[in-house]
Amino acid sequence: MLKYTMSIDTNSGNLPPQQNNFKNEIIVNRLFSASLDGLSAKTIEVEATFTKGLPGFSVVGLVSSDIQESKERVKSSLLTNGFKFPPLKITVNLSPSDIKKSGTHFDLSIALLVALSKESISEDNLFVFGELGLDGRVKSSSTLFPIILSLKEQGILQKAIVPKEAMTHLEHIAGVDFIPVSSLNEAIKVLRDKEHIAYSKKFTYKSKKLNIAGETYYDESSFDLDFSDVKGQTIAKRASLVASAGMHNFLMEGNPGCGKSMIAKRLRDILPPLLEEEMLSIAKHQFLDGVTPDFLAKRPIRSPHHTATTASIFGGGSSRAKIGEVALAHNGILFFDELPHFPKNILEALREPLQDKKVNISRVNAKIEYEADIMFVGAMNPCPCGNLLSKKKTCRCSEQEIKRYKNRLSDPFLDRIDIFVVMQEVSLDDKKGVSSKEMKKLVNKAFEFQKNRGQKRLNGKLSENEIEQFCQLSPQAENILFSAIEKFGLSHRSIGSIKKVARTIADLDSSKIVDKVHILEALSYRRR
Repeated sequence: MLKYTMSIDTNSGNLPPQQNNFKNEIIVNRLFSASLDGLSAKTIEVEATFTKGLPGFSVVGLVSSDIQESKERVKSSLLTNGFKFPPLKITVNLSPSDIKKSGTHFDLSIALLVALSKESISEDNLFVFGELGLDGRVKSSSTLFPIILSLKEQGILQKAIVPKEAMTHLEHIAGVDFIPVSSLNEAIKVLRDKEHIAYSKKFTYKSKKLNIAGETYYDESSFDLDFSDVKGQTIAKRASLVASAGMHNFLMEGNPGCGKSMIAKRLRDILPPLLEEEMLSIAKHQFLDGVTPDFLAKRPIRSPHHTATTASIFGGGSSRAKIGEVALAHNGILFFDELPHFPKNILEALREPLQDKKVNISRVNAKIEYEADIMFVGAMNPCPCGNLLSKKKTCRCSEQEIKRYKNRLSDPFLDRIDIFVVMQEVSLDDKKGVSSKEMKKLVNKAFEFQKNRGQKRLNGKLSENEIEQFCQLSPQAENILFSAIEKFGLSHRSIGSIKKVARTIADLDSSKIVDKVHILEALSYRRR
């Protein structure tokens, strides 16, 4: 806490002699906290002045209602712990004043400034976070983890006073000296004594640890749903394996009840391992959604209904932008069932995150950017009634209805789908096939092959330069691809997509070069 004084000379030369040379000493104290702006935390200086005048307590600096309410919580917590509220005019400013601030975690810093207004305490680079109860207890808040993780990633935060109850989550963030406190009195003692014992417990992840290419990854091998439950559908299962190994965008078309949703729900359990940074990023998004994460190496899956609003899917809000389903699927799966029933504006807006791996929300009062590196999975019927591909049922749709149904998906949107599969019709002869455990083993093998090649990103997320670097085709494979380009008039994006899928298929075969058989299989997944 920084502290300095200012002497203001009020001698104007016209005052009576007894009032000349009157000086009013104003004490200004400071502590550091932070406020969340989208996913990025901004450092906030919490400063307070105590001046003679009509007693009052005000908080300024473009603050939200939950910070204004902190005045009552601070007053109550101080009075119930034996402190006398100063009979002065107290002004608390949250600087910089042009950034809108919100969150109950400013309570503790404000209370410390009031409680220690007459003491000289110097603590550089010390951040203070915590909501106060009326009895002085220090509580956690849902935005605390995202704020501290963001500050740590920016290299700003080294030491912080935090609620003790929040350490079950904050202990995952390494490299920060946490000083946990459970009450206002404990926090005051920390600042007065200038001696404290930092939290030293190191968290051990429950997920299996894998050392690949000099990096530590975490993997979870529990299968809530198993692919062996999906009978038949050999081609779709193979496509699911390829899509999972490279995190490729995947679209399934088939009759109702053929297993599209079953496959989509089972993809999560066979996805590649995660870095610790990716697990923390997933946890940060979950906190913003109001969900307490379990910190297991499980990628998220989000499945919004087709009646969901644009704001709920992409995020938004008139005064404060909130996270949406696309950002919540970061590092995982975004599944759209009954894809053509989603509004056209949502499908077209989805093109940006599929291409740029981020979501930009622009409002009058907020401009926010969220990470959205997702694997998109879609499922659709072949026609409105769903029986167009059936050999046993008659389709009731007219050609115009089928055309209108198909036209809901534009070519630019479909061009961003890497793998397209038409599902087989259900048969009594269908048998159980490969299990999730077997598929997971193959995915991990391909993942290790990719990382040992020097790739930072999975095949489905490669940039154009990385495609040229890592997707090396044999002469035979190049000839086949050139023939496909001439025959089908493939776009530049489609060519890159085919190369990426072929690279994943080659990785599943542990092949350094993309060969003829790999490019042929990749072309078989192309949208007709």
